[in-house]
Amino acid sequence: MGKNVPPPPAPPAGGELQPVNLRTALEERYLAYALSTIMGRALPDARDGLKPVHRRILYGMQVLRLDPGAAFKKCAKIVGDVMGSFHPHGDQAIYDALVRLAQDFVSRYPLVDGQGNFGNVDGDAAAAYRYTEARMTDVAGLLLEGIDEDAIDFRENYSGDEKEPVVLPAAFPNLLANGAQGIAVGMATLIPPHNVAELCDAALYLIGHRNATAQQLMTFVPGPDFPTGGIIVDPPGAIAEAYSTGRGAFRLRARWMKEEGGRGMWNAVITEIPYGVQKGRLIEKIAELFNDKKLPLIADIRDESAEDIRIVVEPRARTIDPAVMMESLFRLTELEARFALNLNVLVDGVIPRVVSLPEALTQWIDHRRVVLVRRSKFRLGEIERRLEVLAGMIVVFLNLDEVIRIIREEDEPKDVLRMIFDLSEMQVNYILDTRLRSLRRLEEMELRKEHAELTEEKGEVEKLIASESLQWKTIAWQIRELKKTYGLNTKIGKRRTTFEQAPETADVDLTELLVEREPVTIVVSQKGWIRALKGNVEDVSGLQFKGDDALLTSFFAETTSKILVLATSGKIYTLEAAKLPGGRGHGEPIKLMVDIDQDAEIAAAFPYRAGAKMLVASSDGRGFVAAQDEMIGGTRKGKALINVDAPAKASVIVLAEGDHVATIGENRKMLVFPLAQVPEMPRGKGVRLQRYKDGGLSDARVFELREGLTWQDSAKRTFTVLKSELRDWMGNRADAGRLPPKGFPKNNKFG
Repeated sequence: MGKNVPPPPAPPAGGELQPVNLRTALEERYLAYALSTIMGRALPDARDGLKPVHRRILYGMQVLRLDPGAAFKKCAKIVGDVMGSFHPHGDQAIYDALVRLAQDFVSRYPLVDGQGNFGNVDGDAAAAYRYTEARMTDVAGLLLEGIDEDAIDFRENYSGDEKEPVVLPAAFPNLLANGAQGIAVGMATLIPPHNVAELCDAALYLIGHRNATAQQLMTFVPGPDFPTGGIIVDPPGAIAEAYSTGRGAFRLRARWMKEEGGRGMWNAVITEIPYGVQKGRLIEKIAELFNDKKLPLIADIRDESAEDIRIVVEPRARTIDPAVMMESLFRLTELEARFALNLNVLVDGVIPRVVSLPEALTQWIDHRRVVLVRRSKFRLGEIERRLEVLAGMIVVFLNLDEVIRIIREEDEPKDVLRMIFDLSEMQVNYILDTRLRSLRRLEEMELRKEHAELTEEKGEVEKLIASESLQWKTIAWQIRELKKTYGLNTKIGKRRTTFEQAPETADVDLTELLVEREPVTIVVSQKGWIRALKGNVEDVSGLQFKGDDALLTSFFAETTSKILVLATSGKIYTLEAAKLPGGRGHGEPIKLMVDIDQDAEIAAAFPYRAGAKMLVASSDGRGFVAAQDEMIGGTRKGKALINVDAPAKASVIVLAEGDHVATIGENRKMLVFPLAQVPEMPRGKGVRLQRYKDGGLSDARVFELREGLTWQDSAKRTFTVLKSELRDWMGNRADAGRLPPKGFPKNNKFG
């Protein structure tokens, strides 16, 4: 519990009841609970990277002498001792924490060496603690190194009969090397594991450059290093931002390779999965998607894993691009996951705060300096006591017979020895506690040699305690030794997670891959009913419609196409052709598929074509050019395209392929002007295309002037007016125009 937790109120004297404000009482008690959770359970100490339960487990194992080379002991014994002496919580919670410390797919550098069933990456739980055994690893030994040399403070345990460490000496950067996860009250922490050799390089640079930035430290620590490997596909800039602020996320993908087979066939073999993903659940999810026909590129998937992960994905055809097939899996399954970063830790073991990468490493190296000074002072005290003892032993050696006589004959040998040889209390006690046989074996040269060596060591220790620069040099040497043990060329220190750029296929719209590609004919009625006929149907004159409804438009598309629908309100909506009703009935109202205003109608519908541009206009003769890419949307509410003021309506939308625009008004006057005079906008009200005294715009067309203007009459006959014949109708945007050429349809439509 934190130091600032308010004590519970004292009971009233005399047993009388006193009124207490409920809000005040609840605030006091909830604050105490919140601080207890933050300090005592959820957040790790920035210095040793451990929560109290993990620290108590390791210290309890040291008390049981479960060093790396010792024999294993039952986990039930470890859990019982930790619960009985240090951690007053449930045995299952302690055992779960111990298991995670032993799982090499959870901890990058395991602190516990487990023997027995400790679970697996499939998600299977560990065996009960009566069946499993454990001892500490070498990494745990580094965390405890010097704990018996006054390196850290101890406090009373919950029962007050024993002492437990406040923090471990931590000769290993455990906070970042193994990471941490925890949820407290109002805050949480999530720290990914990193490579210890890279952390050592960054710490050495930080010792010499105390103001180093996260960007500079990324030269040594490019990103996390997860125990399960995988590939990080985030750009370095995003990683640097996360390390600078202490908050962010990493996009982690499974590692896979293409395995060639016979007759040109191949398989994709997944060898590493993202950190924290259970393989069994992952396979179930992929199998479920496969059975639901949401993975059309995949013919089969098999789990051939033994000790190593091997998931085989078989394509439906050998012509399929492996990257595109895997992209569909990355999009739909946990083969791609995001691991959040929230570097929320207890700074100096007291203050919960989100820190950056440099701050987290600074906490560790500063703690190492405190530990070094305390251990040095402890060693200095031991040296001084030994030198005092050696001085007394040299006196004994020079007067051995007299000392033996005094011990044998005098009633109070202690006082006599102190008086005759001027010895201290400690020297006399040491002499009297030494056997006579040992006294006779004393050798002056050995005593004087040890005295000289200790005197020299004492001088070095005193220099170390007095010199900050010498302290940092010593810490740097210790870190270099740590790097040698866990370097990138060692089995445990080799980097497992690599970095790559996301492939170009990551930008591909995979919805087409989930639908079988077939030709269809889209039919839209005047009252807004839509259906998709199989194949390309040239003649739709025989189609039946409901009541007095009739055909508005029809066009060819594919089941993978997107259909854009313009409403008279000026909004445009996106439909997926694969989800449209079939052609057996009358179809379904578009208003049931998207949220079209009640008083709005369907003005036009057409297939989406990437990169295409459209001329869109309202009935009052205003318009502009817009890109179809800007019209695509993913919601039922659609996107605003052209702003109209009642009673005007959005009425015309045609392909803007050409260099001139022809408009025809309800007053039957036609105008031709350059397309360049019409602005291109993503949305808006537009500019005036043609000026009218009465009525508004009836139709418009974009065409190539050199090819002439064409239209169709009611009998579907095509007429063309050549460039030389259009001279009388050529003008500028917003002109009034003149009556159209002879033969122009009476419905004022270009057809």
